[in-house]
Amino acid sequence: MILIAGPCVIESRESLFRVAKELIKYHEDKSIDFYFKSSFDKANRTSIESFRGPGLEEGLKLLDEVRSEFGFKLLTDIHDYTQAKPVGEVVDVLQIPAFLCRQTDLLIAAAKTKCVVNIKKGQFLNPSDMKYSVKKVLDARGVKASGFEAAKKCGVWLTERGSTFGYGNLVVDMRALGIMREFAPVIFDATHSVQMPGSAEGKSGGKREFVAPLARAAAAVGVDGFFFETHFNPCEALCDGPNMLDLKELDIVIKSIENIQNSLDF
Repeated sequence: MILIAGPCVIESRESLFRVAKELIKYHEDKSIDFYFKSSFDKANRTSIESFRGPGLEEGLKLLDEVRSEFGFKLLTDIHDYTQAKPVGEVVDVLQIPAFLCRQTDLLIAAAKTKCVVNIKKGQFLNPSDMKYSVKKVLDARGVKASGFEAAKKCGVWLTERGSTFGYGNLVVDMRALGIMREFAPVIFDATHSVQMPGSAEGKSGGKREFVAPLARAAAAVGVDGFFFETHFNPCEALCDGPNMLDLKELDIVIKSIENIQNSLDF
């Protein structure tokens, strides 16, 4: 099982390392392919006054420190094609934000690195259309084949994070997991799927109580991995606190989805 976990954004060196220390056990678990995630810049916040992070230079320095200290593989997102090369020299997975999943120059720049490219499905997009985003990366890497195995071999993932359902609300159509898995390995982003965009007066709200049931449902449908943003105190987190999972709850959720996966034969 691929497991992506970490704080939404780098708030400080102290908080970053505090979360990282709590996640060591997943890195050491040989049944889990663990990636530590945090963003150096949240360029798509609702309000200009929202906390964005330390920026590219300082953020990459801190992520590199995490790798040196804990040996983690790293995932972070990029928002501009010029970021792909410098970020790709530090991390293992470049994540394409959902709002940018169709940005051709960004996808091609990410494809030209050695990194796995994790493309988040746009909240506004038909899941079957994600095959075109995958194809952009495969074409840029000179791969003529298509489908799940080609994407897996080439290092392309797709991530489901819910679909827009009216104003300020997302829903998860579990059919999307099976549809997208025809094109690439699929990660279920359980925490962003419970986000309520722009519903908290210039910030995004969320319903973290639904993280666990949605994750269990995705495990039953069949996915290749899970994405959980997590924090030692989500209520005081500087970004996406309402939908982040408390570190104390993460282990319970992971054990429950492992039990479901182990009981099913896909």
